[in-house]
Amino acid sequence: MSHDDNAPDNEAETTVEPNVRRDPKTQDLRHWKDDGWSARIVKNEDDDGWAVEMTRDGAREPALIGPWTMGRNKKDPKPLDTSAFHTLVKTATEFVSRSEQQRHAILNKEVRVNARIDDVNTEVRVTLKIIPDDDFPYATLTATDAAGDTLAQVKAPANFKLSATSAVTWIEGGFRSQN
Repeated sequence: MSHDDNAPDNEAETTVEPNVRRDPKTQDLRHWKDDGWSARIVKNEDDDGWAVEMTRDGAREPALIGPWTMGRNKKDPKPLDTSAFHTLVKTATEFVSRSEQQRHAILNKEVRVNARIDDVNTEVRVTLKIIPDDDFPYATLTATDAAGDTLAQVKAPANFKLSATSAVTWIEGGFRSQN
């Protein structure tokens, strides 16, 4: 595949996230940018070795920092190459994905319970969504029936502990606010 150096770089216009522009490709011995990621080899602050920082385009901080191999002279770092860069991108992408899944699981809880509503035993899905606001964190507690219709939604403290017992108590108590 040939590349015309005067042609516009379409990759630079591709976005990783809304309103985040990809930087053009860079391939130096200690710094590569491509595929929405930047790899930079830096001096390891913890010892005499080297580390590699993987940063998503548009991010302020590295998503992943790991040890980097010494070169043949046992003094300088091994240079980045295509294979190493692609492996680093895959590893960093998987790490970010797992971190996002873990964060989602921490902030979103769900239980399904059978509770009495209007003297009828009903299956209810109760969800707790935590809003991690820096100043005033809170949660939203929502109950939906088997058809997916919302029965109630109230504000709750961010530290509300959702369990089958707390869900049934809330439902059978008339869906009272938990604040």
